[in-house]
Amino acid sequence: MSTDEDSTNETHWDLDPKFDFVDAHRLPFSSDKVSLKKIDTECSGPFEGKAHGRAFTHQANIEIRDLQYRMYTEGKQSLLVVLQAPDAAGKDGLIRKVLGQMNPQGCRTYPFKVPSSEERAHDFLWRIHKATPAAGKVSIFNRSHYEDVLVVRVEDLVPKSVWKERYEIINNFEKMLAHRGTRILKFYLHISPREQLERFKKRLDDPTKHWKLNAGDYEARDNWAAYREAYEDAMEKCHSKIAPWHVIPADKKWYRDASVAAIVRETLRDMDPQLPKVDVDLDHIRQLYERELAEMTE
Repeated sequence: MSTDEDSTNETHWDLDPKFDFVDAHRLPFSSDKVSLKKIDTECSGPFEGKAHGRAFTHQANIEIRDLQYRMYTEGKQSLLVVLQAPDAAGKDGLIRKVLGQMNPQGCRTYPFKVPSSEERAHDFLWRIHKATPAAGKVSIFNRSHYEDVLVVRVEDLVPKSVWKERYEIINNFEKMLAHRGTRILKFYLHISPREQLERFKKRLDDPTKHWKLNAGDYEARDNWAAYREAYEDAMEKCHSKIAPWHVIPADKKWYRDASVAAIVRETLRDMDPQLPKVDVDLDHIRQLYERELAEMTE
């Protein structure tokens, strides 16, 4: 038996564990106030360890690709995946290892950075709406419209009278997307301050990651509590059955990937996309093929 911790070929692991990732990580639909302090940032779920979790992710990715292909060919439904997190929680890694495994012909990632002057001249959803998925497509938001009730609030970029009205606007926007056939998944990658600092150290120690270094990341740590409160309010005010929030323990990268893969797969299974019905005469097409083949072999 292989002893490689990162192997995805082990056969003794249960790759279909009886564990409800959605129930474990989706916020409850209740009137209780959201408290991120009460939610663990570290979890192993049903897995024996890192290698088990990675093997599960590998298996889930295969099915996700198949289901995405079916959705693309069906051309009726769409999927929007929203990623929000403190810096270094792993949005890029998650996209690379899970979400980015989908066929790029029907899947696109949109990184929302500081708005341009043109974007600031429009309403805050203008740049967002253009990136929502068409029928049959998947859009992945690396940060999103929620920045306009997070950063702008904590950094005092707009008055409270402006950003507090945006929760209702966001809810109506997401209702509209759902009404036109878009399934919405929102993930908050929940990382601890200690783990974030350790990942900052790895960036310092690795010259290939120096491009990620930013003094502003340390300034944001000074506002950790304010950002946590802003996230809690956004989750509390914009959590619904059509656009639920999932809080994903992100201190263990492999568990972050496995749990998101499981939830995306379960969502696509529930969407149940179907290959389009064949509207051609298969016998006739087969005859044409056999004729061409015969002519080539003469």
